[in-house]
Amino acid sequence: MDVLYEDNHVIVVNKRSGDIVQGDKTGDVPLSDDVKAYIKERYAKPGEVFLGVVHRLDRPVSGVVLFARTSKALSRLSEMFRTRAVKKTYWAIVGNQPPQTEGTLTHWLTRNEKTNTARAYDREVPGSKQAILDYRVIARSDRYFLLEVNLHTGRHHQIRCQLSKIGCPIKGDLKYGAPRSNPDGGISLHARRIQFEHPVSHLSIDVTAPVPSDRLWQALTPS
Repeated sequence: MDVLYEDNHVIVVNKRSGDIVQGDKTGDVPLSDDVKAYIKERYAKPGEVFLGVVHRLDRPVSGVVLFARTSKALSRLSEMFRTRAVKKTYWAIVGNQPPQTEGTLTHWLTRNEKTNTARAYDREVPGSKQAILDYRVIARSDRYFLLEVNLHTGRHHQIRCQLSKIGCPIKGDLKYGAPRSNPDGGISLHARRIQFEHPVSHLSIDVTAPVPSDRLWQALTPS
């Protein structure tokens, strides 16, 4: 497990694609259980270890995940996420060049619970929610483009759905139009950075997650 930051109240880890943040119907061991086991061993904690899940990443996505180690931190961080006081920056690899080098995407998204997908529309439709993100191209190769993405809203599969809508599905994301899967079954979307006010000390915390170790990520990552 790749721990990026930890203190008495919070812990930040770099999630691998394929890991689930919290337990679900698959019964697979979630990242939260691995973090609990790490804390219990590292600090020789007797009994049950407290760990609060304050946000999630989709299973095929990699990158930074923040957990609360105390109930005080959990309640305060949950409120920060609710009010969008936490800033998260994502990197995505796409195979098609976006229409502009940088821009803002505004769509209205609906969610299909049965297929666990979202659909983007250019105008408001019944049951839709507005989704807004900023993107810019920060690197490119002969075949791929690396985008930096910042969210203004937090909708289900928002980055995946909106990039697909403009003809730029994320590499490996079969659900949203990628032509082929990635070898590890994940998608090339990485939660690169998280910035937040510490829930107890109120210091500014800024954590960056190293990109996955495969050659394409390493080649595209700006030096």
